[in-house]
Amino acid sequence: MSHRKERVAIVLAAGHSRRFGSDKLAATFAGRPLLHQALAAASTAPVERVILVCRVAPALPIDGGMPIQIVKIASEALSDSLRAGIAAADDASAAFVFLGDMPLVPLTIAAELAASIGDAYAAQPRFGGKPGHPVLLAARAFPDVLKLTGDAGAGKLLRARGDVVFVDTDDAGVLLDVDSAQDLIDLSDRTK
Repeated sequence: MSHRKERVAIVLAAGHSRRFGSDKLAATFAGRPLLHQALAAASTAPVERVILVCRVAPALPIDGGMPIQIVKIASEALSDSLRAGIAAADDASAAFVFLGDMPLVPLTIAAELAASIGDAYAAQPRFGGKPGHPVLLAARAFPDVLKLTGDAGAGKLLRARGDVVFVDTDDAGVLLDVDSAQDLIDLSDRTK
């Protein structure tokens, strides 16, 4: 029997950016592509590997980041991306799930989630009572995640569980994502 030890970070970035009007993950935010912000945050998490799930591989490497394992998928359904990332996590003890369009995730939140999860199913940041990202999934959540279908992530699954640990934060970055060009402008204004 193998013992799970490694923690991984999965960055989901396979959507089509329809509401944005162009490839939002290549759009510039704080002087570099939006996706690079999420990959940098994932690289600073307490993990041994970063897995990027995408349709098209971005320009790499990420400044100061660890090597990125690319998993290409043809689907844009969120459940397909999440399942592909979890499958690539293999026998990891836990997996952080970052979203590629969330550039303001606080760099300290992943370590706080790792310190809080204990024997729980998952750990999730919460701002103003609302759950955010990244989510840290324990290995025992992986089989359930691999059964997900449709264009939804693990939110419904997590809401149905009583053993999810919430880490309250005063940083709204755990909720802020980019769906439209105006969202990118608004988030850029927040960082000035």
